[in-house]
Amino acid sequence: MLDQFSRTQLLLGRDGMDKLAQARVAVFGIGGVGGYVCEALVRSGVRKFDLIDDDKVCLTNLNRQIIATRKTVGKYKAEVMEERMREINPDIDVRVHKCFFLPENEDEFPFEEYDYIVDAVDTVTAKLALVMKAKGMDIPIICSMGAGNKLDPTGFRVADIYDTRMCPLAKVMRIECRKRKVKKLKVVYSEEKPTRPIEDMSISCRTHCICPPGAKHKCTERRDIPGSTAFVPSVVGLIIAGEVVKDICRGK
Repeated sequence: MLDQFSRTQLLLGRDGMDKLAQARVAVFGIGGVGGYVCEALVRSGVRKFDLIDDDKVCLTNLNRQIIATRKTVGKYKAEVMEERMREINPDIDVRVHKCFFLPENEDEFPFEEYDYIVDAVDTVTAKLALVMKAKGMDIPIICSMGAGNKLDPTGFRVADIYDTRMCPLAKVMRIECRKRKVKKLKVVYSEEKPTRPIEDMSISCRTHCICPPGAKHKCTERRDIPGSTAFVPSVVGLIIAGEVVKDICRGK
């Protein structure tokens, strides 16, 4: 029967579509990368999701985040993403967690129900905690490395963390994963040398913060505020979504 996934089924087959429909994917971080992951996965036929993010849409998100519009500024990203996903497929099962993932609250998440984990969070501490939890429970995971301060969307690669180069975040993750005896970890990283953001105090978030009132974590808390574009985080998110779809269909 013809349905909204018929074109995808021509490539993945009925068995592949069934696997996608049955899998629960947890996406940690619904920002520039994570938003496009969710977009592509729901359009691909994944029907069960956990969305984890405590941020609200900020005006500065409009340049790159698929959920960011003038109407959604000030709203919780995870809730906006859920609404958008339901407009694409109203039959999905979505659980929203309006919080950030931290080592201290990892027991609040139903990891035993996850078939795949997408790490699109910003901090090394959270990334490592997710990796260790996934490895300990034998859950497939893919991690996004640095997408900020990049201008070349063709520079991204899918690789094991120990085969990465150039990316500063990947370097830190390599060191920390080795310390923790992590044997392998699938990541998406860029081989482009990061661009140093132009210092312009007239548009600096540090001096002109416009994060929504009541935001628990503001961009000004970061040591460095990265530059970003519309065409880099989106590519990373789509690459990750493609890997998730292929892995689920292949039973990995």
